[in-house]
Amino acid sequence: MTNMQKLLTATLLGVGTVVQATDYTYDFNWNATLAIPDGSPVGLTHDFTVSGATEGSILDVQVTLDISGGFNGDLYAYLVSPQGTTSILLNRLGMTSGNILGYSDTGLNITLGGLATDDVHLYQNYSPTMGLNGRLTGTWAADGRDIAPNSLPLAFDSAAVTAGLGQYAGSDANGTWTLLIADLNGGNAATLNQAILTIITVPEPQTWAMLAGGLATLMVFCKRRTAR
Repeated sequence: MTNMQKLLTATLLGVGTVVQATDYTYDFNWNATLAIPDGSPVGLTHDFTVSGATEGSILDVQVTLDISGGFNGDLYAYLVSPQGTTSILLNRLGMTSGNILGYSDTGLNITLGGLATDDVHLYQNYSPTMGLNGRLTGTWAADGRDIAPNSLPLAFDSAAVTAGLGQYAGSDANGTWTLLIADLNGGNAATLNQAILTIITVPEPQTWAMLAGGLATLMVFCKRRTAR
């Protein structure tokens, strides 16, 4: 048997895995147009119920927030998965020991994603795009600073940045996802116009094996080719 015949035999007799190229995307819209309670940690909460997501596990989770007015340094938001895992989406944007009030921009229309890399907490460091009425736009990594939002500004300098939305990769999408958005300081009222939860799943690998009939046909063809 030639090396080519051995290679074909090993390949065709082996069992491998194939992953389909198609990803599945689930969008859940909360068309709110609600005033975010000003100066209240209670904020607004909403449950997104996901069912029938059978095409494998999570590849990415994204949250789109459309907020107008307010003071971005006052905002606090998080997402809780069906398994009870919390991702801090916003935590007093811009707050540091050098900026004790956080960023003063009014509103945002952004997407936070597990595959994004730019830190939304310090978005002014990235030459951000400011859209209509000076609202922050673009795609960002979640804040991830899992400390109390009423912590001293100095605490934000050393707060560990958690995995954010990326921590949901590989888990099951089905169940109830809970979103909270709060405005922690009074005097600059903000409005939630829309929130969208997007979950992208990837199919599980599929096992395949070559049928014996196909193997025999290809091996005969190989022998004929090599006999010349």
